[in-house]
Amino acid sequence: MRQGKDFLEPDRRLDELADQVIGAALEVHKVIGPGYLETVYEEALCQELSLRSITFARQPEFTLTYKGQPVGQGRLDLLVEESLIVELKAVDALAAIHHAQVISYLRALHLKLGLLINFNAPLLKHGIRRVILS
Repeated sequence: MRQGKDFLEPDRRLDELADQVIGAALEVHKVIGPGYLETVYEEALCQELSLRSITFARQPEFTLTYKGQPVGQGRLDLLVEESLIVELKAVDALAAIHHAQVISYLRALHLKLGLLINFNAPLLKHGIRRVILS
């Protein structure tokens, strides 16, 4: 981990992986555009990741624990190379709860970096947020 001003930055490998996923998402948005359901973007992004030979798990479940005891199940949109959470949205605007959701997933899985991607943005670069667990 690299030290940032107020938080720890993910290592270079994880940063590069995030950049590759962002590139794949940009390609999907360029081809399809905004306005579709989240499931359409998930399918297209999975196809694009496969074309780029990036390994991922789609809709993986995980067990949520409370003080060491299982209390329920959670489900991610994508887990890329077992180290990067990708949460997809197709909403008018990202809300604080979307960011909080990714933080909760990162904590539950003991991971450092997630991407929150809103495909309903006219320019996808305005709909991408890196979420770092610090």
